[in-house]
Amino acid sequence: MAAHLKIKKNDLVIVIAGNDRGKRGKVLKVFPDKLRIIVEGVNFVKRHQRPTQSRPQGGIMTREGAIHVSNVMLIDPKSGKQTRVGRKVLTGGEKTQRVRFAKVSNEMIHDER
Repeated sequence: MAAHLKIKKNDLVIVIAGNDRGKRGKVLKVFPDKLRIIVEGVNFVKRHQRPTQSRPQGGIMTREGAIHVSNVMLIDPKSGKQTRVGRKVLTGGEKTQRVRFAKVSNEMIHDER
């Protein structure tokens, strides 16, 4: 069963634990079933690549590895500092909408989809 994460793709986050502590980046991919995310420019790992037709050289490739979602915090859109994420339901007429907001500034976090 997949957990509901408060961090989504394209969010700006800051790493709060681990070797890359203090680095900021955009979330590239989310794995809700494993509670892990891939952040741009964070946690580089090396993979040995077998030669293929598209990559005849092969060799050792460097790319971002997944980190646990508990090791990052969302960046507040207003202040630029790290913040916790809250969720609330907005009711406007016949439509109800669930939105995320930054707990520090009470600012809404807009999903870019």
